[in-house]
Amino acid sequence: MAVTISLSHFTLPTFLYFLLLSTSHLPIFAINITNLLSSYPEISDFANLLATTSVAADLTQRSYLTLLVVPNTFLRSSDLLNNRSPPSSSSSNLGDVLRYHILLEYFSLSDLRLIPPTGKLVTTLFQTTGRAPNNFGSVNITRNVNSNSITIHSPTSNATILGLLKTLPNNISVFKVDSLLVPNGFDLMASETRPPLGLNITKTLIDAHNFNVAASMLTASGVEEEFERDEGGAGLTLFVPTDEAFSDMSSSMKFQSLPAEKKAVVLRFHVLHSYYPLGSLESIVNPVQPTLATEQNGAGSFTLNISRVNGSVGINTGIVQASVTQTVFDQNPVAIFGVSKVLLPQEFFGKNPIGSGSGESVVASPPEISLSPVNSPEIFSPPSHLSSPPILGKEVSSAANRKKGIFLWCIGFFYLLAIN
Repeated sequence: MAVTISLSHFTLPTFLYFLLLSTSHLPIFAINITNLLSSYPEISDFANLLATTSVAADLTQRSYLTLLVVPNTFLRSSDLLNNRSPPSSSSSNLGDVLRYHILLEYFSLSDLRLIPPTGKLVTTLFQTTGRAPNNFGSVNITRNVNSNSITIHSPTSNATILGLLKTLPNNISVFKVDSLLVPNGFDLMASETRPPLGLNITKTLIDAHNFNVAASMLTASGVEEEFERDEGGAGLTLFVPTDEAFSDMSSSMKFQSLPAEKKAVVLRFHVLHSYYPLGSLESIVNPVQPTLATEQNGAGSFTLNISRVNGSVGINTGIVQASVTQTVFDQNPVAIFGVSKVLLPQEFFGKNPIGSGSGESVVASPPEISLSPVNSPEIFSPPSHLSSPPILGKEVSSAANRKKGIFLWCIGFFYLLAIN
């Protein structure tokens, strides 16, 4: 039996209603958590910790999450601020404690109230680092059926939700909790037992016999001392180009013509502010990693895309695709790896380089993967990289846009039929 749909009442308000409905659940990308939390002074300490570690930069690639923040009154009485010495050798770093407060699912207040009394196991951002053994990067959320209170449990600590601070429906929720959550194996009160490494990075590179150019640049730029000061705490991971990588670099890249301060930024671009042994790099879950240059230039800028490519660790800058060729040095808290190419940031060598002034762009081959997001003063900005495989990410985004365009065209077509 044929079904006839009457369009006589498909008016302009109806059309607008369906148009808004179709776009109301589109995901929001590129979370700028620093801006989002800046208007809440009662959590300023926690927000400052997010901003001064690489955690804020980690969140620029997330579209859906729930953040558990500890208000100043509770945080200042915790061991985290009372003992700011570097964590013990059985711990990881301050950043991982913060990552443990970021749930990789969106929960509204009503969602939490539907959690069964037996609880729900939820993955945190800490689990994605590869530094959480077994499933210790997850927390268990339970609900008390009598008081309806929501508690987050770790193997060594608990925190109760005090209330909802901020929500952007279907994308991000920020809840206040009454205590700091500590991952399994962390001892915030433990004193530093590991002696300072005191590694001479330049000497280590010279002794490896194939990194003389990089060693000379480190000495000339003065950033070597900066790196060695950062050896404590979270540690460092350095990707050092071989001498052949410098000699093979195309003259069109104009690397040598960069002023000294920009060359120093490029050197910082080769360093992650955390210790990653080779096994952690091979199994890294979040491919977009901030660098020391990110910390100086803003979240989302000067990031490296790290993934496993053809059995080895691949590093993509948006301009060049390099690979790890050898382990030069690996002793907690410093790992040094040789890489096949000089890592050139798109911010200096892309089509619209920062500070180009004259508008002259540097000619470079199209990147093989999607570019990492640039820093934006807005809370949210359009995505330039998704956590899916890079080429696939572009195709999915393009296909989604085409489908949305066809859908809106159809609505407009039916509206025109209705009014004629």
